[in-house]
Amino acid sequence: MTLPIKLDHCVIHVSDWERSNVFYRDVMGAELVQRPKGWAYRFGTEQLNLHGPGFTPAEVARLPVQPGNSDLCFEWKGPIADAAAHLQKCKVKIERGPLERFGAKGPGTSVYFRDPDGSLLEFISYANPSR
Repeated sequence: MTLPIKLDHCVIHVSDWERSNVFYRDVMGAELVQRPKGWAYRFGTEQLNLHGPGFTPAEVARLPVQPGNSDLCFEWKGPIADAAAHLQKCKVKIERGPLERFGAKGPGTSVYFRDPDGSLLEFISYANPSR
């Protein structure tokens, strides 16, 4: 049974608004969205809501999100070599990859890296999955 559900947003915690805003804007291509308290990062129709300095998490969270404990994957629309070159240009260390992985669209190729707080990020490409 298919339900009418689509992922709307996830939450990450950052320890420094300015440092994270620069990283997610310049490295990840996020649109920075000012919220009443803090920021959100938008990627087309998907969004990362942020907890950070001076922000009190919603009361519904059993355990607050902590800086550096997230693991997120983003689709790179193009060859994974272009993603790796982009990270190198931005002086972001690639932790692992390219590796063959399995994502939301099936087989792909990924590179792994970290945001300024240490959260694990992944670019996956479905173009040329064997490379």
